[in-house]
Amino acid sequence: MAKRTSILFWIFYPLLTLLAFAFVLFYFDLANGPLVLFILELIALALGATFRFLLRKRKFLFRSIPTFAFILVTVLLVSLSGPTTERKSAVNFSSPISTEVLSLANGDIKGVYSQDQKVEVYTGIPYAKAPVGDLRWKEPQDPENWDGVKDCSYFAPRAMQKDGNAVMSSLVDIYSAKGWYPDYNMTPRQDMSEDCLYLNIWKPHTEEKNLPILFYIHGGSLTSGTTGFDDYNGEEMARHGVIFINVAYRLGVFGFFANEELKAESPNHTTGNYGLLDQIKALEWVNKNAEYFNGDKNNITIAGESAGSSCVSALCTSPLSKGLFKRAIGESSSLAIKNPPHTFRSVDYAYKADKKIMDEYKCSTIAEMRKIKAEDLVKTSLAPQQVMVDGYVLEKQPYEVYQEKNNNEEILLNGFNVKEADAFVVPKFLFSPTNKDNIQERLAAYFNQDIADKLVKVYEKEIQEDAFTTFNEIISVFWFMNPHHEWCRIALDAGVKVYSYQFTKENKYHGNYHAGELIYAYGNVRRDKHTVRYDESDALLSDKMVTYWSNFAKTGDPNSAGLPTWNPYSVEKNNLLEFNNEVKEITDPYLKTYPIIQEYMDSLETN
Repeated sequence: MAKRTSILFWIFYPLLTLLAFAFVLFYFDLANGPLVLFILELIALALGATFRFLLRKRKFLFRSIPTFAFILVTVLLVSLSGPTTERKSAVNFSSPISTEVLSLANGDIKGVYSQDQKVEVYTGIPYAKAPVGDLRWKEPQDPENWDGVKDCSYFAPRAMQKDGNAVMSSLVDIYSAKGWYPDYNMTPRQDMSEDCLYLNIWKPHTEEKNLPILFYIHGGSLTSGTTGFDDYNGEEMARHGVIFINVAYRLGVFGFFANEELKAESPNHTTGNYGLLDQIKALEWVNKNAEYFNGDKNNITIAGESAGSSCVSALCTSPLSKGLFKRAIGESSSLAIKNPPHTFRSVDYAYKADKKIMDEYKCSTIAEMRKIKAEDLVKTSLAPQQVMVDGYVLEKQPYEVYQEKNNNEEILLNGFNVKEADAFVVPKFLFSPTNKDNIQERLAAYFNQDIADKLVKVYEKEIQEDAFTTFNEIISVFWFMNPHHEWCRIALDAGVKVYSYQFTKENKYHGNYHAGELIYAYGNVRRDKHTVRYDESDALLSDKMVTYWSNFAKTGDPNSAGLPTWNPYSVEKNNLLEFNNEVKEITDPYLKTYPIIQEYMDSLETN
């Protein structure tokens, strides 16, 4: 019996130790917590295995002590293994050199230089008062003056938002990267606060004046996001002679909560669009301060991706932003369509939906809602993530403003990626993939039976070959491509010159999924810390894209010598510039789908 027990020990305990090591190796990379916890867990595993070996001939109770101790330590360390929260530095290297003092309208600031000292970086500049206390759910107020020199070498805290589970986020990254590439660079999360109305500036280190300005609005479904995201770091844009500014704004329940009592107390009779009002206030700040940092207030281009692009299309049609910018860049979202498929809601729906938030917190007045701690309010399960026609920020739906030719931009650059919806659709049907037997039923659930029948008929050949990819493409067209197609056409009708694109480049990470183009367009491929994700072909494409984007910000024409010609969009040609290893003009590949999708959109009532 003793011999048998010994054999079992030598077979199963090493196996269990190996499995425990695999768990430690995998989980602590996914959890993205402090490296010290990973080291402590490895020590606990080593000690547990050692003492279990030394006690192998003792009674069961003694033999079990190392195992139970290891389990308890593991449970404790796992509970502590989430990312830490820290202030995010303006640059990603140690001991940066401070800039000279820069004087702004409200006071003096000092930032830091890039590593080669060719770019000045100023982060965490206040453009409005903190929207806290009685200023929660009010129009943003002008910032107060400050004394002394403000240190602008760290990003300000993110706007209040729910943080997803770090392990699930890492699993999504593994899915996106089509592989696991552990690095154990335990990246902390950026700190967070309701006091969030700050912007950041990357400018060329030069005495040259009247530099063009690119004003960027981050995405995140209007419920998440940060100006400190490395994919749209502005250093490379500044190297191309463009001042890059990105702006934080109120999100979720803090930025898009709609309430009739709030409308009544507002001097402008507005509610529900506080995040948009923040963006407009930031644009006003940039116009007021441009000369202080050598910018040209008459040459401002607004840009955004995903929900940020939805905001761009809203700002293109808001009477409050008229004259504050000249051109617009919209990537992967648009509201310039009748009944937008996302990021937009009707007034009546907004009031009814957001009343449920008050009920959730058992509040009957706005005064009571303003007393709720931000850390508690952000936990609402009903956070709004849409803008609305409030009669002040938006007097009409964006498509109506374009129809009346009252939009604000002179030239528009916009486009989408080939697999926009995959990251949203695939997880939903992860355990029941779409196939040729269930695709019609799923299309009917998304649209209606008549539209589903028409789509199946148009895509008959593709469905037989690959129903999974076909379904994802149709949803991509519905959510993203068709709104951009409509934006192009309605902008052309309003007299706007339009440049349009499709991003199709694959890589070892997000590839051509939603947001995959960002790191290319803003010139950060070579700066990515995960070298396995991108190769030289990605870097070369990024060089082209950041040149197109910066050219557009300078003159309204993305073209220059050495680049493939990007012709303006025309209704007759339906021409897009395809961004891949080869940059070339193509015909929009979704022309057969748009009429069916638009038939469905026109039949809807705004909800």
